[in-house]
Amino acid sequence: MEKYVLKTKSDGTEITVKDVQDVLLVMLKDIDVICQRNKIPYWLNGGSALGAVRHSGFIPWDDDADIAMMKEDYLRFIDVLKKELPQQYTFQCFDTDKRYNVLIPGMKIRKKDTYLKEVNTLLPNRCSDSDGLFVDVFVYDYCTPNKFIDLPFRLLNQILMPFLIAFDMLHINPVFLKRWFMSNARLYGNLNKGSEYIGFDLTWTFKTPLHPFIFKKDDIFPVQYVDFEDTKLPIANHPHEYLCTAIAPSYNTLPPIDKRAPKHIVDIEL
Repeated sequence: MEKYVLKTKSDGTEITVKDVQDVLLVMLKDIDVICQRNKIPYWLNGGSALGAVRHSGFIPWDDDADIAMMKEDYLRFIDVLKKELPQQYTFQCFDTDKRYNVLIPGMKIRKKDTYLKEVNTLLPNRCSDSDGLFVDVFVYDYCTPNKFIDLPFRLLNQILMPFLIAFDMLHINPVFLKRWFMSNARLYGNLNKGSEYIGFDLTWTFKTPLHPFIFKKDDIFPVQYVDFEDTKLPIANHPHEYLCTAIAPSYNTLPPIDKRAPKHIVDIEL
């Protein structure tokens, strides 16, 4: 197996993608215990789901881990984490820390006593409790395929996005704009509650509003547990349909060798 080196220290020791994945796997197992104990359905998202299907674990060069859950479960998850998250972790989200950047995934669960600097310099971590290695938690909500209803809500958050970035770059915390951004996303989900369609909630603005991530709810629920490294973790009920939208219809085709590289981490300490 090819070794993907993220960092070579002054003493010659290396930190590899596999080292990061080993820590992330323990984190995913701990999160799974919490979710199963509290009957909170969730699933591996994006590249983590692709890894489960194509590699029965992590994509060998993938240096992050993503999970997802519905907004109603996510809000309950916050309350559960306040009581049950093991002490070696912390979690960050706008609901508990108004410094949190609302343009990134809804929550980051971080491992204390580690350090990670991301490639993305436009959206740095403003929460002071930890810069540790993390699992991203994406929030999904009910949505509609009706463009006349869907598009105005999406466009509002697309319009707010550059202002949120600009204020952040000026080290100004625009709490009012953040609240507006979040409330627009949650209003949209509430208006579509019970729909047969779900997707990334409207806080995820890094995709054209004309072609958002929208899935049939039945393609995701009920989630199923599949082999993932040395354990089992949940993925969408119909992984092919899910991955065709979340990744691409060609998801089973490996990328060219020169594209097989970690892409999220600039600096790391474990």
